[in-house]
Amino acid sequence: MNNTAKYTREEAKEAFANLLDVMDTLRQKCPWDSKQTNQSLKSNTIEEVYELVDALSNEDDNEICKELGDVLMHVIFYSIFGREKGTFDIVDVCHKVCEKLKFRHPHIYGNVVAETAEQIEDNWEKIKQKEKDGNKTVLGGVPKTLPTLIKAYRIQDKVRHVGFDWEKKEQVWDKVKEEIAEFESEVRHMDADKAEQEFGDVLFSLINAARLYN
Repeated sequence: MNNTAKYTREEAKEAFANLLDVMDTLRQKCPWDSKQTNQSLKSNTIEEVYELVDALSNEDDNEICKELGDVLMHVIFYSIFGREKGTFDIVDVCHKVCEKLKFRHPHIYGNVVAETAEQIEDNWEKIKQKEKDGNKTVLGGVPKTLPTLIKAYRIQDKVRHVGFDWEKKEQVWDKVKEEIAEFESEVRHMDADKAEQEFGDVLFSLINAARLYN
């Protein structure tokens, strides 16, 4: 891994300040930029994130660089909206994420000993629940607007850190078979509502199997 920086820290600060200036100018003078709101921009933000994911999947560094810029532009956009409402600014955004990162890395900024990525990951959800404005439950951080399959995966991934998981991954197949049998039973009984619920359980168990088998 090459850790040699292409630019100095001062150059990085100058580039970020230039982007802030450009965004402020567009907000004031561009008819499209000036009319944007949290609600009008959010669908564009989702699209930009998916475009970034595509670039990451393709390992296309040029596209990754471009799409990261688009996502960063949206971060600044929402910060401008916050500033205009008098609730927060990009400075607050930076402070918040720095505070969060330091709090969630007590093995770096505190006295906690964690030598492996697995140890850090196991402590992650517990640490998040201790945050002042953090999630009060393990599932509190799962966004309601996540696509359904991703949400199911994230729920299962989160609860495994607090002990809700199979001792051996092979055990998941008994659960899959159980859910399929329950679904088949409701289909035979022609109960559409219960069949729908059981089909959801089938999908949930299959997603869990996919998680366990990577």
